[in-house]
Amino acid sequence: MAAESVKPTRKNEPKDGALYQQRMNAWYPILHPVWVIVSLFIIGIVFIPVGFKLQTISDNVVELSHMYDSGTTSDSDTCAITEANEGKECSYTFQVDRDMEPPIMVYYEIENFYQNHRKYFSSRDDDQLRGDLEQTKVNRLACEPLNKLKNQKNETITLNPCGLIANTLFNDVISLDSGIDSDGNNLVMLEDGIAWQSDIEYKFDQPDGFVAKKANCPNGCYTTTCACTDDWCTKDSMLNKTKLYYEASDGECYRYFYPNDDETQYLYETYPMVISPIDGVLNEHFIVWMRNAALPKFRKLYGFMDKKVSKGTKITFKINANWIVHRFKGSKTLVLTTTSIFGGKNPALGQYFIGVGIFCLVSASFFGLKHYLDPRELGNTKYLKYKEE
Repeated sequence: MAAESVKPTRKNEPKDGALYQQRMNAWYPILHPVWVIVSLFIIGIVFIPVGFKLQTISDNVVELSHMYDSGTTSDSDTCAITEANEGKECSYTFQVDRDMEPPIMVYYEIENFYQNHRKYFSSRDDDQLRGDLEQTKVNRLACEPLNKLKNQKNETITLNPCGLIANTLFNDVISLDSGIDSDGNNLVMLEDGIAWQSDIEYKFDQPDGFVAKKANCPNGCYTTTCACTDDWCTKDSMLNKTKLYYEASDGECYRYFYPNDDETQYLYETYPMVISPIDGVLNEHFIVWMRNAALPKFRKLYGFMDKKVSKGTKITFKINANWIVHRFKGSKTLVLTTTSIFGGKNPALGQYFIGVGIFCLVSASFFGLKHYLDPRELGNTKYLKYKEE
């Protein structure tokens, strides 16, 4: 009596089921000319009015812009600089041509700067940005080629934060000089709330060991009469290592301490005109910059105004230019704009919808006329057979 054949067991063989063996019931569409023509007509009829609606939404966005540094030395550049951190002062006044509803965004636009370059994009240490100094020692090569540098005394110091992104921070200072809202009150440009809240909470933090406390300085922050308001300042060893700083936003004095400050150059030391030692890497302008742009021409939010501005209002901005662009043939533009449900002004989106809709209508008309005048003889679809299981 012959032995029963045993099916060999195969390694990693999928289960015997309709899903695993791809025996699921499926619908096989037949591209009949009538259905194709009808589908093209429907797409065209839907896309064209949607495109005009998108175009109207984009046209309702009020956008004003001024290129204040084209990367050349032409007379039209009101704030062109040839040296980094030059600190050149200039101003520009926008004439509002239509009512602007809040929020009114203030952007700086950079052109021809490739934040998406692989070497640039990867040159950062996320553990260091979160304040983890121990893990930073393990990731010492993450920021190459900008991890350490020589100071004026020819001493090697460590950068914190390190990397190309952090150390090419846009450090032009833009401030609102004058302007009134629709109620006749002075406009204020808000610079808080411009970064993603998730970035602030989870991606950035001051280095481990950083301390900052308010100090009692009745005669000014840079006097010897200041006294700390917290117990940690009363210890001579700590007091000798701390510095005094005047925080202009709230008019208070602070003592602060950074670990390994003698051998480390922190962000506030690299960009003192933009970053305060109290904020450090939690400065929202810095956090906005650290979110890389995908294209060489990009905008980043600098601030916003939450009041309505009437037509005819003049808004003047002061600019302290420090970020150089002529070396990479770029440009800097100040943009003042309202928003829509789709963001800023984007006329191309509506034009794409209109273009696709017109193409579909023309194609449907052509194929419909062709099918009416000279139809192609088709086989009866009921005789189509598919591979049976």
